[in-house]
Formats: sequence, C-alpha cells, structure tokens
Amino acid sequence: MLRHLAAGVGPGSSRAATDDLLRDLAAGRWRPAAWARFLVAACRRSVDQARLHPRALAEVTALHGLLLAVAPPSGRRWVSTSWLLASTHLGLLEVRSHLGPADLLTLARGNLPAVVSARHPWLASLAIATDFVDGRLARRTGTTTPFGAYADVFADAAFWIWFTTNRENRRALRVTAAATWLVPVGVVTAVSIGRGRMVDAPRPRWVRPAATLQVLLAVRALSRAQRRRI
Repeated sequence: MLRHLAAGVGPGSSRAATDDLLRDLAAGRWRPAAWARFLVAACRRSVDQARLHPRALAEVTALHGLLLAVAPPSGRRWVSTSWLLASTHLGLLEVRSHLGPADLLTLARGNLPAVVSARHPWLASLAIATDFVDGRLARRTGTTTPFGAYADVFADAAFWIWFTTNRENRRALRVTAAATWLVPVGVVTAVSIGRGRMVDAPRPRWVRPAATLQVLLAVRALSRAQRRRI
C-alpha cells in the first residue's frame, strides 16, 4: 500500500523532492546535523506547498473546523493532529489545486475516532464502506493523487489501531492490528532512509492481511451486538 505514498514521478514531483531530501540525509551519514538539515528542508517545503495550494489548505481547514465543532473535548487533539498532517502534505496533490471528494471522505474516516464511540457496532462496517468508496470515487472522478493514497494509509492505520485498542480485549488481536498497519510503514520508511530514496512496498495481489483483518473486526463487532440483542 505504501508504494502509492509518493507516487508522483518526474522532476518537481513530490517523489523527486522526497528523494532529494533522503539523498542529502544519506550523504550526511544520518548524523544529527544531517537530520537537522533534513527536518528544516522538509518543513520549508511543507510551508511552500501550502502556499501553492491555498484552496486545498482552506478545504482542509474547513473540514477540520467542522470536525472540531462536533467533536467532544477528548477528540479535539485528534482532529488538530489530523489537520497538521494534512496541511503539511499538500505537496502530494502535485498539480491539483484542491481536494477531491474522495480525499475529503478519507480524511473524515480518519477522524471517526474523534467524533464517534468505538462501542457503536456499525462503526467498523462504516469504515470499510468509506474505504471501499473513496478509492473508486477518486478513480471515477479522476482525482487520484499521492495525497489521497497517503491519507488513505494513515486513516486506516489510525482508525483500526484505535478501534482494536478500545474495542478488543484480546491482547493478541490488538498487537496483530498494530503490526498489520505499522510494520509496513516502519519497514518502508527505514529502508527508504537507508537507501537514500523512496522504495515501494510489495503489494500482494491475492493476500491482503489488512483487508482481511478489517472484515474480521467488523464481523466480530456485529456478532457481539447481535448476541446482546438475543
């Protein structure tokens, strides 16, 4: 799934910019000074890209403002973090000036933990449905971008780890969920840093551990609700 995170290619693309940053980091042998330059350059690019995408920044801010308005106090930090991550990665929109409907749906899914209780039996099914819809909506409307893929990966990771942490009593299942979403991110990040360029994670065609686990968790939630009714 992470192969899409920097899918833009060519000079000036988000992937090319990321490769430049990673190349400089590797050339500095990953020393503290190299990391400092890396972080400063990354922050500068984030600010520049936000300025180049004012409409998208306004859309991200409006969506998260609405979420803040409906979120309880306990969820406001979650929404604020989501806004920060989205607004600092607008360069992944590439040449697009604004978010597509699929992007907004993905960001909304990533913020479900801030506005809805994990005890709702239909919540996991809703997350799966929106995950199914946003990808197809992006392709149908021609709004597929690295930003949408980035948001999709982290929305899934944030939601499902939160869901299992708050819903499941089995430690093994909680650990499995965390590993399913965090290990691929960690491995690709570590390898990319080590090689000084973005690498693509393998994408199995038939075996999808994350999708399988999502269905399992949704079925368990609905089954529990049905047993309580009986």
